[in-house]
Amino acid sequence: MANRTSHQSKTSFSKPRARQSFARSGKIAGLIIGLVVILLIGAVAVTQLAGLKTTTSTEGLSIYTVEKADLLVTVTEDGSLESANNIDVKCEVAGGSSILWIIPDGSEVKKGDKIVELDASAIEDQINTQKIAYNKARSAVIQAEKDYEVAKITVKEYLEGTYLKELEDAETQITIAEENLRSSKNALEYSERMFQRGYISELELESQQFSVKRAELELNSAKTAKRVLEDFTKQKTVEDLQSKVETAKAAMESEQAAFELEESKLQRLETQLAHCTIVAPQSGMVVYANEQGRFGQGNVTVEEGAAVRDRQTILRLPDLNQMQVKVKVHESKVEDLQRGMRARINIQGRELQGSVTSVANQPEATSFFQGNVKEYATIVKIDGTPDGLRPGMTAEAEILVAHLNDIIVLPVATVVEQRSAYFCWVLATNGQPERRSLQLGQTNDQFVEILSGVEVGDQVIRNPRAFVQEAREQSAGGDEDEKLDVKGRFGEGTAPTPADGNASGSANGSNRPDGPGGRPPGGQGQPTDDGAPGGGGGRPRFDLMQMDTDGDGKISQDEAPGPMKDNFDMMDSNKDGFIDKAEADELRKRFQQGGGGRPGPPNGPAGP
Repeated sequence: MANRTSHQSKTSFSKPRARQSFARSGKIAGLIIGLVVILLIGAVAVTQLAGLKTTTSTEGLSIYTVEKADLLVTVTEDGSLESANNIDVKCEVAGGSSILWIIPDGSEVKKGDKIVELDASAIEDQINTQKIAYNKARSAVIQAEKDYEVAKITVKEYLEGTYLKELEDAETQITIAEENLRSSKNALEYSERMFQRGYISELELESQQFSVKRAELELNSAKTAKRVLEDFTKQKTVEDLQSKVETAKAAMESEQAAFELEESKLQRLETQLAHCTIVAPQSGMVVYANEQGRFGQGNVTVEEGAAVRDRQTILRLPDLNQMQVKVKVHESKVEDLQRGMRARINIQGRELQGSVTSVANQPEATSFFQGNVKEYATIVKIDGTPDGLRPGMTAEAEILVAHLNDIIVLPVATVVEQRSAYFCWVLATNGQPERRSLQLGQTNDQFVEILSGVEVGDQVIRNPRAFVQEAREQSAGGDEDEKLDVKGRFGEGTAPTPADGNASGSANGSNRPDGPGGRPPGGQGQPTDDGAPGGGGGRPRFDLMQMDTDGDGKISQDEAPGPMKDNFDMMDSNKDGFIDKAEADELRKRFQQGGGGRPGPPNGPAGP
């Protein structure tokens, strides 16, 4: 911006009309003279004020004489006291429950004392129902075991009883048939002699011959029955009885498995019922496990009536002999911290010492009102075992980053940043400010280490922006039109042409739409590919498919981040185990319809 040292103002007046009276003309002339005097005084004042902006007056300057000193670089943050070794008391009820009663926070308990009672009404109902199923399964097992034993006895009964009897009966029938055949043959011989002598008729002889034939048939039938019994009936009956044994055995094993399943369910429910009453695993002080969710949502508050999920920590029993301070360090300072750095801790006026044991590599959950502030949890362990410390106490930790001895330092107010460079203004021998380029080292927000640029004894202006016009300018060099080094900042290559093919851009040569900030007038973003309006203020549209790390065109549950995994089944509308682009677009539309895409104000810059 060019320095302006003068500001001129010209004023002209018209003559009074001839028809006005002389007296009236005199009054107007006096008024005009007064106005001219006032304007002249104002012009002089403006000129003098403009001159003050371009020249430097030493009156009222605050001067800092450069000297060497020790610089203590520390990071100071507030945090809370906690135990380094906690015993977590968790809800072990499957499916979760609700708290009916809980011991007051901060109470001292002994091992075995009752500390939490969870709602067990649903589990008691399940136990009553399960007992019925258990008794039915037990009855079925008893019946199946008896059936199996009977089947085994039946096999033994047949082989050692029924079969032997049937075999003896068959042999008896053979013996009787043989005896009948022998008797019939003797009778036939006697009848033949009688027939030859004429004592019996031919018909009686034929009857006797038929008796012999019948006896032979009966003998053959008895022998066949025995053979069938030995070769077929026995084998068939044994196989049938053995199959019944195997069937009964399988049924018994099935009923036993069902019984064991019902028994395990009953035992598990009884165990769950026992878990509804929680006792202290050791003596100590009780601390509620309250947690803050991400973006201020999903906060966990432990209290009577609150629902608790399975494996959720309800209470903690801290070890008061191992205490530490948890602080949240801003992302601009976290890079300076390392494990082992010493720290000074202030707790309610007590000054303690400790050291950094861990620095988180992921930011802490933030509330909605914190916006995009990123803070990293840092743990400072307290040396020794001081008395009187309680978890939750507010603590201030000052972490020693560096201690620099005998170095040149300047107050941070003396340093001005211009175009990514740092400068200060030193009073020259003629009393005028002279700009010096600085190379900075470490800082503690009050003083900054100067590696080069000033020397001991230099007179540095503490508040250069208040007295030096050059210090108030946005860039060093005043009105010098320096060419923007695009290649130096972005590398080789050219900017892509607009999507509509208008490579020439607007009339002024810039490839951006008309409107503030390169946006179309009206403040709203460009429409998306589905026709929905974009978010206001140039807010980029969130692309869910960027989570597709393996590039297969769909998101699996393993690729989804933690919060998304909890609701993955709800997002997966077709229940195929993946989220494809169509499902992602549908989710984005639903988000925008619910207020996700916030348009900017009309005809102006978009909202924040």
